[in-house]
Amino acid sequence: MFNQSQLRWLAVWLLRVALAFSFLSAVADRFGLWGPFGVAGVGWGDFERFTAYTARLLWFLPPSLVSPAAILATAAEVIVAGGLLVGWRLHWWAFAAAALLLSFALAMTCALGVKAPTDYSVWTAAAAAFLLGMVALRERGTEGTRQFAGARKPEQYAQARVTQKGAS
Repeated sequence: MFNQSQLRWLAVWLLRVALAFSFLSAVADRFGLWGPFGVAGVGWGDFERFTAYTARLLWFLPPSLVSPAAILATAAEVIVAGGLLVGWRLHWWAFAAAALLLSFALAMTCALGVKAPTDYSVWTAAAAAFLLGMVALRERGTEGTRQFAGARKPEQYAQARVTQKGAS
């Protein structure tokens, strides 16, 4: 029905869209697009509540930096979501998503305990974003990435296997 290449493309596409829309949904929530606070499924309902939540997570920041941190997190989520949807240099956007989610997971764990980021699957999303980056990087190949000293090229691996089979 589907070959491995088609399934990999579908999995990558679905993960890109899921991560991007998760970021965009959180942003929509903090601007009240899903409804006001108190409606089922609404976490914040407005940016003021989100800023208060940011202050709770980033308890170590001086109060003057909490609002810029909330704005920066929101901008980062919108930008990373756009990059994931566009897909250009996907591996960089996926690694950026992983870093952003990892920072959220760590902040939530330190401030709220391990249950909150686990219940909201933040650790899972961070791992999925990292895996997406690895898959995208593998599909892109080593073009533009640093070669390690002594690393063989694919042709050398094939030649080595033929030589080993001949010696057996």
